Amino acid sequence: MKHSEPPELLPSAEPDLPTEEIPIDELVGKVYEAAPPTLKTRLLEQLLRPLGVLSLVVLADGIFAKIRFRGGWPDMHVRLEEVASVQARDVIILVNRVQQVSLEALDGLAQIIAASPMMASSAAAAVLVTLLLKRARTRRDSDREFGPSSAKPI
Repeated sequence: MKHSEPPELLPSAEPDLPTEEIPIDELVGKVYEAAPPTLKTRLLEQLLRPLGVLSLVVLADGIFAKIRFRGGWPDMHVRLEEVASVQARDVIILVNRVQQVSLEALDGLAQIIAASPMMASSAAAAVLVTLLLKRARTRRDSDREFGPSSAKPI
């Protein structure tokens, strides 16, 4: 089993997490709150990428649209000074929207968080990474099971 994540963030045994009971948005909010500013910029960049300007304008009083416009297009970069104005509650709102648009963007959070040594001691980060990896694996298994190759001719 090959993973790029540090071993301390990988589950030793696959726990049976009740995924429908764990709010991803709140976990991301907790991780964002505890993250150093440089990691916050990477998290925001990952979450903002899949959303269009119109979506961003209506979220959190337009704070994300302002960041997106200042950060450039299409290669957006969030500046360190901008993360100070983004609160955990804003990130929770952002994650709710991203979940509707791109689950792959959330999957990317696992890699970003797992690659950060500063987040290795965060319980919220460990749970979030485990949960995101489990959901991605479940989706991949489901895609294999119900993908085009499993369709039977009529």
